[in-house]
Amino acid sequence: MSSTTTHPAAAPPSAGTGRVGLPTASALYIAAVLGTGILVLPGLGVEAAGPASILAVAIVLVLSIPLAGTFAALAGRYPDGGGVATFARLALGETAARATGYWFLFGVGFGAPVVAALGGEYLTATLGIGRGWVAVIGIGFLVVALALGLLGLKVSGAVQLGLSALLVALVVGVIATAAPAVQPANFTPFLPHGWAGVALAVSLFVWAFAGGEAIVHIAHEFRNPRRTILWATVIALTVVGAAYLALQFVTVGVLGAGGSSSAVPLIDLVAVNLPGLGPAVIGGIATLVVLGVLNAYIPAFANLAASLGRDGHLPRWLAKGAEGGAVPRRALVLVAAITLGYSAVFFGFGLDLQTFILIHTSSMVAVYAIGMVAAVRLLTRFSVGWWMAVVSVVLTLALLALAWSHLLVPALIALAAIAVTVIRRIRVRS
Repeated sequence: MSSTTTHPAAAPPSAGTGRVGLPTASALYIAAVLGTGILVLPGLGVEAAGPASILAVAIVLVLSIPLAGTFAALAGRYPDGGGVATFARLALGETAARATGYWFLFGVGFGAPVVAALGGEYLTATLGIGRGWVAVIGIGFLVVALALGLLGLKVSGAVQLGLSALLVALVVGVIATAAPAVQPANFTPFLPHGWAGVALAVSLFVWAFAGGEAIVHIAHEFRNPRRTILWATVIALTVVGAAYLALQFVTVGVLGAGGSSSAVPLIDLVAVNLPGLGPAVIGGIATLVVLGVLNAYIPAFANLAASLGRDGHLPRWLAKGAEGGAVPRRALVLVAAITLGYSAVFFGFGLDLQTFILIHTSSMVAVYAIGMVAAVRLLTRFSVGWWMAVVSVVLTLALLALAWSHLLVPALIALAAIAVTVIRRIRVRS
């Protein structure tokens, strides 16, 4: 994926001289992408589109290839903790960078309560304790991930390698266990909710294949970033795509067009053939998934917050640790406030899981759109990466159209970024 810049302002901000190799980078990528979606999206997808949810998974997988490829080309060329915000700054200016950083930190951050809630739901179901413990367990996951973040990516990355390997093995086991119970009759009618249902499922499954935008924030920690992130992307998309397609197939085939009415659909899936052992296996998967996702995203959020402080988009006090190899502990304080604060609101008011997922995914799509436009400007014209970026611009516009009714929060965040620019200009003039 050759790419050199033709943009006059686009000097690489970092050499990316980290010590994280391909196995750990792939593990982080798989955890960020495979993630908590496997705990809830198969059920939500069936609810939205019935058997056609399999088609929705295939559509999002195809859409994710040029997106992930473009992010790999950009991160390999410009490894920096600012991630997509750095790409936006180099190509589109400070206001675009600020909006992009805010979208990821404050908009994508809506996913933290979802991750916490899913972990709590699955463990309470597995342990047979009251749902009153969901919030306690969920917050506990966040605290553990924040503590690992304080130790730095070298430690958390080593943990991630083991978590991801075990997670993939367990997911394969779930699919193999459920497959004998697949019933052909469960695949009809294929489009019970029409194409509108497929469109909703596509919007939901954006969550399933998101994660590349998180990994670019830690690319400067990778050894030989250009090569490492390229191959980590290929490995992660292959593993995750196969896992989601197979999981969606068996979910429809076993549970039918009605899906599962419980908050823990994977347990229902495995319990068909393993009623005793199934819940314990899924509880283990849930623990691995939640820790793995948070272990990938917490460093990404912290690196972004530190870089936003470095570039003046957040208080400069947060900038310490923005350089490669350092641990941005001050930025982790802000990340803790955001993730724990959002979670407190979510659990305290008993808010809807799907609402937070859609805010998260719409913010992510906004980040994608800016990132792809930046890539068209930054990457060498007519290179493989550039063509992927051109295709991705069209795809992200389509995703924005699908998510239009859920773009209120990203729009408000963008207005905040613009307001900061206006206030700064007024101060300069006065």
